[in-house]
Amino acid sequence: MSKIANLFNIEEKSLSIKNFLLFMLLAYVFSIAIRFIWIYQFKDNPQFYWNNQIMINTNDGYYWAEMARDLLGLGHRDMESITEPISILTLALAKILPISFETLILYMPTFLGSLLVVPIMLTARVFKIDLVGFFAALIGGIALSYYNRTMTGYYDTDIFVVTLPAMVVYGVILTVIKQKNRYLWIAPIFSAVAISWHAGGVQISNGLLILILIYTLVFDRKNIFNYKFLALFSISLITLSLVLKISLILTLVAIFHFLKEKLTDKIIIAITLILALIYLFFGGFQWIVGLLNNAYIIRHAVADELNLSLKYFEVVNTVREAGNIPFQVFAERISGHLITFVLACIGYVMISIRYPMFLFSLPMVAIGFFALKGGLRFTVFAVPFMAISFMFFVFVVAKYLEIAFNEKIKPFAKYAVVFIATIGALYPNIMHIINYKVPVVFTKDEVTVLDKLKNIAKREDYVVSWWDYGYPIRYYSDVKTLIDGGKHNGGDNFTVSFALMKTQLEASNMARLDVEFTEKMQVDSCFPSFECILKGYKVSSNDINNFLSSLNSKEFNLPNKTRDIYFFLPFKMIEIFPTVDLFSNMDIVTGQQYARPFFYTTQSFQDVGDRINLGNGIALLKQGGVLQLQNQNIPINTFNVTEYDNSGVLQKNIQKINPNSPIHVIFMKNYNMFLVVDDRVYNSAYIQLYVLENIDTELFEPVILTPLAKVYKLKR
Repeated sequence: MSKIANLFNIEEKSLSIKNFLLFMLLAYVFSIAIRFIWIYQFKDNPQFYWNNQIMINTNDGYYWAEMARDLLGLGHRDMESITEPISILTLALAKILPISFETLILYMPTFLGSLLVVPIMLTARVFKIDLVGFFAALIGGIALSYYNRTMTGYYDTDIFVVTLPAMVVYGVILTVIKQKNRYLWIAPIFSAVAISWHAGGVQISNGLLILILIYTLVFDRKNIFNYKFLALFSISLITLSLVLKISLILTLVAIFHFLKEKLTDKIIIAITLILALIYLFFGGFQWIVGLLNNAYIIRHAVADELNLSLKYFEVVNTVREAGNIPFQVFAERISGHLITFVLACIGYVMISIRYPMFLFSLPMVAIGFFALKGGLRFTVFAVPFMAISFMFFVFVVAKYLEIAFNEKIKPFAKYAVVFIATIGALYPNIMHIINYKVPVVFTKDEVTVLDKLKNIAKREDYVVSWWDYGYPIRYYSDVKTLIDGGKHNGGDNFTVSFALMKTQLEASNMARLDVEFTEKMQVDSCFPSFECILKGYKVSSNDINNFLSSLNSKEFNLPNKTRDIYFFLPFKMIEIFPTVDLFSNMDIVTGQQYARPFFYTTQSFQDVGDRINLGNGIALLKQGGVLQLQNQNIPINTFNVTEYDNSGVLQKNIQKINPNSPIHVIFMKNYNMFLVVDDRVYNSAYIQLYVLENIDTELFEPVILTPLAKVYKLKR
């Protein structure tokens, strides 16, 4: 094996500390500079600004921002209930840095996300291949999937979700190789911090613990140092507070170091076994059970079976980041290009043969590769070590190419290959970044609506809208929501989808039920709110569908009103209308989906005289009000034209053509958009209230009406 390993000896030497830090700084600055491309692209767009700063571009970011803002005393949340590390870190930085809160959350991903270059370069330095680490840091710091989740404006826990576990891997490799007490604390403390930062870190740390155990028992079981390391690493996985974990780790490190003369091998092994047992009972078994029940591993189209055996449509089936992906997309997400990825895989084998301790990176790489089943979000974990692997492959190839040149040219030839390969690997990633023009979550005009609502609604009032908008609604309007980026299981989504997709009467009844029983959930100990509703009305599983049908009655007996309810209906929800419909367009008793509604939108159409071609084989014949669908002619029920006048008031022209037809056509003139929908969609609360402003004044009261978003107050 040693002969094979020598084939991959690239004969590099460690840089001096000064030069190493300089190269690390260069990689860090490069990563930051690339992230400013997004700012450059949108700095002149006034719709991206609020409070004199560009807004963030991730929905979930508003959850952390709301808590951080409340910690600063600018909101109404109970500060003692806020324990999220990212919000606490934001608070600390806000106290230190002389910048606005909006500027802070915008640029935190830029400067903190770029810190991934640190563990990449430190890991390479352990193997004395510093330049491999430098060039790998250039690639890894901006690799496609990692950039997407740490770009400027992507204020989320992702800013450290890869960097911290990568530091754990570095700490493990360093400790196992160096075998020095002074390194014992690095991996356990970073592991504890990584788990505290994001619960997903427990997967990587458990994987590392297993690898350390295997390495110890198979290759080095007589080395007592490894047992000390296992004991310390186990502490990081026990379900304790972060402060207590760190205190225990540092205390045990001190004991191992200062009392080493008094600690016999038997005592150390006994300490290790005790901590291992504590870990199993207070962390290990929970991890195993959680892993077996992970939604990304066990995926069903219908999920959330509850006490009443109801079956809801699960959100994991609609999130692109959580779905199966093509291999090429998977490869590009990790390395930027399929070729780069393949070479990185070869490089991973090479570097693992040359430096077997590099295999401690397997947990992160394995989770990254799990993306083929679990979805896009997992690819980021493989990025740092696949970047190192790619550059190691390049350096090995460059070493053998040197042979073709004389002594004077050899050094130049080697680094010419390295530079060309690095540029080649960087190019697709940078091109992706240039073309990845992610908009802000809400435009200035949309935020203006929410800001107005803040001055109308009370803190305890609810806003009904889809979960994509939950966090920003709470942030800007300071109200409550039924679903959001963290609360959107199938059971939660069912009631809100029902309220948006059904008639105004059904929507009003369901919204009132959902809100009032959501408030009662903690008292009645039932979940989700619809389960509480059924229990409150004593509805058996056989009568659930009848109960839902009864919501289409003004005589339905509603609970007492305790607060106001508002509907927030943005234009952008048209894009996800079919997805929203999935959650309520089903029989939740059997789990069977009903027939999908007819819903077609287009902004690409062509007027060719006697017809308007809407694309995809659909055309609107001007004479007779007929819709041509493939080879079939279907009369339309109504033809609706909507247009805002100079005062911003919606004007409607509705032509009733064939009342027996189930198809309606809507032309939204200001948006240059055609909608072709069936009866159910046409009569849905969203279409009637947002698109047409056909308001049932007994049920709803218009509060804010703008072309981009509308707010209605529920009267019942």
